[in-house]
Amino acid sequence: MNIGLIGEGAIGRHVQAELAKRGLVPVAWIVRPAKAQAGGPRVASARDLPEHVTLMIDCAGHAALAEHGPAILARGIDLLTVSPGALADPVLCDRLEQAATAGGSRLYLASGAIGALDCLQAARIGELAQVRYTGRKPPRGWMGSPAETVLDLATLDQAATHFTGTAREAALRYPKNANVAAAVALAGIGFDRTEVALIADPAVTANVHEITASGTFGRFTFHIEAASLPDNPKSSAIAAMSVVAAIERQRGWISL
Repeated sequence: MNIGLIGEGAIGRHVQAELAKRGLVPVAWIVRPAKAQAGGPRVASARDLPEHVTLMIDCAGHAALAEHGPAILARGIDLLTVSPGALADPVLCDRLEQAATAGGSRLYLASGAIGALDCLQAARIGELAQVRYTGRKPPRGWMGSPAETVLDLATLDQAATHFTGTAREAALRYPKNANVAAAVALAGIGFDRTEVALIADPAVTANVHEITASGTFGRFTFHIEAASLPDNPKSSAIAAMSVVAAIERQRGWISL
């Protein structure tokens, strides 16, 4: 397995460090053009990737997946992404599907910051009546998002909901914050039936994610308080860890 990375942000750096502990050194990176090297391991586009890359890991968000994903898949290189929210855009979803078909490659979705997705996948075999995702973060975790147009995050002194709607709406409006909602939607009843509430709460110190679901299987609630990455309060550490876990499963190091 010859691995490449897209992006060198907080998630990308964490993934790179964890892979190094396991003896896996990425052989290529897709980075901003200013950091790219002619003929080097750091390139600006998928067309410049070395031929021996077999798996690219997208750690750079929705825009990067849209820019580089189709070209990577069309080259026959598998792609693992932490940005399932990008699939809320039906045009991009279609482009990725067509590219994967043309290249004989596969797009993998990391589970990200949420668990219980296997339970949702099993429950939808019957009838899922309702799935609701609630995301709760400290106010600073919502800075730079549309929450700033609804709430005064700097002075907020009690929990306040700044978004309610569908998972599709959340993923498109909050591309840096609603990947968990998208993962829940993809595992369960889809973008348009999954209900989402996003909350800024000065009383919490972690990123809190909760799923409630009901159907013919019964009812369940899943709750996780995920620590954020030290240098990015918007990203949960478990999201980066889920990328490494996905690679370990592919290599057969762990099994479920």
